[in-house]
Amino acid sequence: MFVEQGAALVTLAKDVKFQVDFNPSQVAAYRLIGYENRMLKNEDFKNDAKDAGDMGSGHTVTALYEIVPVGETVEIPSVEGSKYVKPSEKPTAAAKTGEWLTVRMRYKHPLESKSLEVRKALPAEAISEPMNADFKFAVAVAQFGMLLRDSTFKGSANFDAILSEAEASLGKDPGNHRAEFVAIVRSAKKLMKSVQNDEVKTGN
Repeated sequence: MFVEQGAALVTLAKDVKFQVDFNPSQVAAYRLIGYENRMLKNEDFKNDAKDAGDMGSGHTVTALYEIVPVGETVEIPSVEGSKYVKPSEKPTAAAKTGEWLTVRMRYKHPLESKSLEVRKALPAEAISEPMNADFKFAVAVAQFGMLLRDSTFKGSANFDAILSEAEASLGKDPGNHRAEFVAIVRSAKKLMKSVQNDEVKTGN
């Protein structure tokens, strides 16, 4: 680990926070997959006193969101609106551009106490770009996690689909870590099948 990730031990940014602002003209609903124990309140994003994660050289962070585009059905229980809350305002000029979202990142230099902020928007045309191997592999890992937890959001995820996606997205794998993930999924699939067979034999 120290040979492969030695440089990552050098902190380049501390208290790193991400906030995603979805365009309601494009996204009707969204859900962050994972990171339940790292969630921050909206007001904590600009609070420099609130601790967050550190990032080292070569580190990457992947956050996946499940979204429901505008026009699709969203299964949300109906709630009577408050008589004290104003109706939704009209879309802003930024919403009309068709951008999908804006990612905001705040961080501090290792020796500083005041955070800096950078922003990047995802343009409308980005939706037509094909997913790269890294993103597809990350999706396979997320699906595996939801399948193991028997998440109510796992949808049609299954071991065969996860294996197919992961194997097709191995790409450059110098540390053999992606291949090891594929082996873990195969082992989990065999174990689950064995458990199910035992349950059938015992009548459970």
